[in-house]
Amino acid sequence: MKVTVVGAGAVGATCADNIARKELATELVLLDIKEGFAEGKAQDMMQTATLLGFDTKISGSTNDYSKTANSDVVVITSGLPRKPGMTREELIGVNAGIVKGVCDNILKFSPNAIIIIISNPMDTMTYLALTSTGLPKNKIIGMGGILDSSRFKYQLSQHLNCSPSDLNAMVVGGHGDTTMIPLISKATWNSIPVTDFLNADQQAQIVKDTMVGGATLTALLGTSAWYAPGAAGAALVEAIVRDEKKLFTCCVALDGEYGQKDICLGVPVTIGKNGWEKIVDVKLTEAEQAAFNKSADAVRSMNDVLKTL
Repeated sequence: MKVTVVGAGAVGATCADNIARKELATELVLLDIKEGFAEGKAQDMMQTATLLGFDTKISGSTNDYSKTANSDVVVITSGLPRKPGMTREELIGVNAGIVKGVCDNILKFSPNAIIIIISNPMDTMTYLALTSTGLPKNKIIGMGGILDSSRFKYQLSQHLNCSPSDLNAMVVGGHGDTTMIPLISKATWNSIPVTDFLNADQQAQIVKDTMVGGATLTALLGTSAWYAPGAAGAALVEAIVRDEKKLFTCCVALDGEYGQKDICLGVPVTIGKNGWEKIVDVKLTEAEQAAFNKSADAVRSMNDVLKTL
């Protein structure tokens, strides 16, 4: 199994580190446009192999896509990171060109790869990857919903004073501060609805804090977060390479599901060796469906920017 991570910055390197530690691939390639950067990160990681006990072979490449040949899964993290005060929408102009170029180069050497998009704005970059590559829709997956759901579980665990691993909770819709929809009505603590333990004000606060989770970290760090995004990307790789049939919220192409077409949005899907394999139909409340439709409208307006580039 061969995995490539494009972009050796904080998110890409963290994703690669998680992949190596879990031995999800026999060969892992880290690629970056900055001279020597990916090579340096790869060597640094390889020097942890005997300390951490993994056998994955990690190599780095400066923009030489031939070294990514025959990759089974490719994770794309490259692009301009979000700065304080910057919206994901403002990233479209720059990152669209980067993501399209990466996809074109990857497919020259790995035409059968499953592509995972982490680059922002993720919903629009996933849609761009789908429409520009011509790959089957199950092979293009945006990671955002996994990250947003993990942030949702974190907020719930803080209020419930419980282990995050005991929680089941999902965020659907767009991967943006105003477009994501934390489904608190569906969240459970070991099968017990969390709404049994939280009053209306607490629920509203959790939803609000989840939605601004990324922006909160950007303000604190001065750049986008990397530990959770990198781990979320690696979790998606793991579900694919180990054919786990995991149920994750991912940004995928919709064709009538949840009342939407010609768009990529976060919905619950099963993940296995073929990429995303099935969209799971969760019955939304009237308010949740209205919010989902509003999220779709916002993402579609971002997608329209692609037509002007």
